[in-house]
Amino acid sequence: MIQDIIKAQLANALQQLYKADAGSQGIVIEETSPDYEGDFTFVVFPYLKVSRKNPEQTASEIGNYLKVTFTELESFNVIKGFLNLSVRTDYWLNFLFENYQKENFGKAEPNSKQAVLVEYSSPNTNKPLHLGHIRNNLLGFAVAQILEANGNIVKTCNLVNDRGIHICKSMVAWMQLGNGETPESSGLKGDHLAGKYYVEFDKQYKKEIESLRLSGMSIEDAEKKAPSIIAAQDLLVKWEAHDPETIRVWKTMNDWVYAGFDETYKKLGVRFDKFYYESNTYLLGKEIVQEGLINGVFFKKDDGSVWIDLTEDGLDQKLVLRADGTSVYITQDLGTAELKYKDFGCERSIYVVGNEQDYHFKVLKLIASKLGKKYAPGIYHLSYGMVELPHGKMKSREGTVVDADDLIAEMEHTAAETTKALGKMEGESEADLAILYHTIGMGALKYFLLKVDPKKKMMFNPEESIDFQGNTGPFIQYTHARIRSVLRNAAGFNKNSFDPKAVVLSKVEKELLVKMYQYPLVIAEAAKDLSPGVLCNYVFELAKIYSLFYHDHPIIKEPNPDQKTMRLFSCELTARIIKSAFGLLGIQVPEKM
Repeated sequence: MIQDIIKAQLANALQQLYKADAGSQGIVIEETSPDYEGDFTFVVFPYLKVSRKNPEQTASEIGNYLKVTFTELESFNVIKGFLNLSVRTDYWLNFLFENYQKENFGKAEPNSKQAVLVEYSSPNTNKPLHLGHIRNNLLGFAVAQILEANGNIVKTCNLVNDRGIHICKSMVAWMQLGNGETPESSGLKGDHLAGKYYVEFDKQYKKEIESLRLSGMSIEDAEKKAPSIIAAQDLLVKWEAHDPETIRVWKTMNDWVYAGFDETYKKLGVRFDKFYYESNTYLLGKEIVQEGLINGVFFKKDDGSVWIDLTEDGLDQKLVLRADGTSVYITQDLGTAELKYKDFGCERSIYVVGNEQDYHFKVLKLIASKLGKKYAPGIYHLSYGMVELPHGKMKSREGTVVDADDLIAEMEHTAAETTKALGKMEGESEADLAILYHTIGMGALKYFLLKVDPKKKMMFNPEESIDFQGNTGPFIQYTHARIRSVLRNAAGFNKNSFDPKAVVLSKVEKELLVKMYQYPLVIAEAAKDLSPGVLCNYVFELAKIYSLFYHDHPIIKEPNPDQKTMRLFSCELTARIIKSAFGLLGIQVPEKM
């Protein structure tokens, strides 16, 4: 990359002019501000001690030295202590000519870096996927894609939370109130049916608490002694004891839910290399706890519960096995971590889980380390903020969540209404329009959720996300469709006659080439930060620059054939990068829009 060449040249200049051994690794260059002329900027202030001259003199000396030694440098200018460097036009044109047809431009050599396992989704089988799950799925899928594009060997997995007290709550409610209701008899997706009874449990539980409270019992005692919660706890004990009827109901309801999840995953466009189920991993977790007890990593209290003392590590005591022998989340996570390492042997294991579990994953990594597990150093929690709506937080048990299937349908409907209002797709078949509306709707949803830094809490507004102007998915999709239209109209044009010396680059044309050149660096940065938002911001800036280029310059009607060829090459590579970047984000781009 030209940035590395410039850094090496700057290091050489500092050595020759001032005997300063900076080393190219220590050199920092930035993109030149749009307000000034130049491609890259070098700040000289940190080197004034060795130059013993003022900022302007130092920058000018370095610039003049580079003008002689660096053949790719076209010109430079100095603004106080900022040295702005302009790379020769033919360098950018050669880059364009060499890469405009490359399918994998920007992506690193496959399987050239470490093996990484990305775990995401992790749904509960007591409710359907909701808006929060959508952010998790889209983030996990995009991170996996970006890491793979950066040369990593990437595998993905989904740990399904198919056991525990929350699952038993849905089961109890269905067993008591369901009257044999099924997805077929109700017309509901299986995951929606299970979610319905999770809400029913909460309603019944609250009524029982209130009744006990009115009879004179304290809130704390009422919450523990309400018949519904006792029934759910008893059911969990029966489940771990493999009671046949309990297992039968559990399997039946879980099968309903899995069928529903599969439909939603298909709509979201996400996939997994392997599924893990807590019902299988918790037993291995129990074995690990027993090994830890023998080795003194854990200790047992008088009631029979098993704990680990992490107070010397700045945390607290953590329960790893209940007194009745049932496992907790950390137990099954230990078992799952063991299985994942046996299956994949990945050097790094990324958990995409909300920030309310920050403490949990600190504990998991610490326990794995104390147990001497080889995979402990590679455990990484990709913590992300919750998604809120204009009317407040979502609560599954109260039925106030934004259902994933409903939201997807709403996005498709909004996309249809917005597209129809523009009146540009008349004459297309209903089948093609349905695909287009899904593509635009999902593009709007995915881009809106992914453009925000994962660590930040975010507010989701469907109306804002589907705007065809501004920093939105549909704006970038429309840019791609516009480019494809230009290229269709240029079909048959002889692209082989191209003389770079006959081309003059305008400011915006050069900006477009420089921005496209940065694509490999952006993928690397997004992979390093595990942030799809880095890629979103880049592709938005690329689309904006292209829009200025398209507005300011004729393409098909350009009379100079060499200039026309250069512009068509720029169109081709811009479209390829938009399609590639959006592909990494899990977003499709239409040919027409």
